[in-house]
Amino acid sequence: MTLPRKIVIHSLNGLRPSLTGMVRDWIRDGVQYVGVVGHEAARIEDAIDDLCVGDGADPYFMVTAAHDGTETLEDAVFLAEQILTIPGPVAVVEL
Repeated sequence: MTLPRKIVIHSLNGLRPSLTGMVRDWIRDGVQYVGVVGHEAARIEDAIDDLCVGDGADPYFMVTAAHDGTETLEDAVFLAEQILTIPGPVAVVEL
């Protein structure tokens, strides 16, 4: 089974401490895109970017996007599917 390289976070409750472990797992697994839609989407995107940069010694390149309140989960998944340079399906994760 191929691990997804594109993930869309559907944020129901905003930024949570569990995000750190999730992002570390995604980096280990080679995730290349994370889009965020829902509550505190921009804040979550910023946290993901900070985790990818880390201390700057060994940054991980991951494309991220935050979707504003006018965009739906379906919109976010559609955008992720359009990124053809990153092959594979899109996984949706609730936070």
